[in-house]
Amino acid sequence: MPVSIPFDALNDITMLNKLVGWLRTEGRLEGRGRWARWIGRGWARVHYAVRVEPTWLELNHHDVPIADLPSRFAGLRIVQLSDFHCSRYVTPAYLQEAVRLAQEQNGDVIALTGDFIHKGFKYVQRVARLLGRLSAPDGVYAVLGNHDFSVRNALGMRRYRTLHRAVSDALSAEGIRVLHNERVVLARSEARLHLAGVDDLWSRACDVERALAGLSAAVPRIVLAHNPCTIEHLDGLRCDLMLSGHTHGGQINLPGLGRVTLSANGRRFAAGMYHYRKTHLYVNKGVGFGFQVRYGVRPEVAVLTLRPIPGPERGALAP
Repeated sequence: MPVSIPFDALNDITMLNKLVGWLRTEGRLEGRGRWARWIGRGWARVHYAVRVEPTWLELNHHDVPIADLPSRFAGLRIVQLSDFHCSRYVTPAYLQEAVRLAQEQNGDVIALTGDFIHKGFKYVQRVARLLGRLSAPDGVYAVLGNHDFSVRNALGMRRYRTLHRAVSDALSAEGIRVLHNERVVLARSEARLHLAGVDDLWSRACDVERALAGLSAAVPRIVLAHNPCTIEHLDGLRCDLMLSGHTHGGQINLPGLGRVTLSANGRRFAAGMYHYRKTHLYVNKGVGFGFQVRYGVRPEVAVLTLRPIPGPERGALAP
């Protein structure tokens, strides 16, 4: 009788096979008589990839130039966390460490960009309680990811039809504002800054136009969107900075081979800062993981500081 292997397990096996295949290739390049040394190095790399890097948090700082930024918002600090994937493997103790590191950055805004749980309802309340410890003067905001919608691929097939509502309600109960194709206005005296959030792209509930409808084009806008490919759906709407996650940076970045677990499309916006037309896009590598392997892609807490630039320079980001 044939054995049925779950889709997630196939992805995990593929990821591990690629890592082992790379190690074997390196071994062949070592030449004869060096196998013992290669095996030692290979085992150390696998141990590091499985036991060390998946929970070795990295703190990354970026300055982001924003046209028309009111002087009262100059220096605004946004602390971003993404892709928690709370599960039996991504433990509360580790997530608590990420929360502590994020809170220590004294952000004005905290942005949480989706995938709070890995699958099912079991860990929804747990991750919400942990993230409920976050606070910031201008608020803590969140958008949902594809795992929160129980969508594992771009076809949008859901297993748990109400999971996204459970995640949203649990976060809201902890004082976190979950943005569903909507925006809020950050105000400092007469100065304004728009912060919008959209539902996950694969959920088929993403509506960028609705989130940004009716806004003045003269006021800067920041958009939270789990999937970085959402940036291709702006259709000319102003967005100065989009904060995303989703990719985990591929979790494996091998020397000479790159991010072997990402498709060619995924590698376009894999991790870090990008400029797409007139928009800055930051893709967070995430806190958690689907499969406990990271190599060359440490989990991260990101701090993005807004800096004003003269209005005419806005067009400089266009390719």
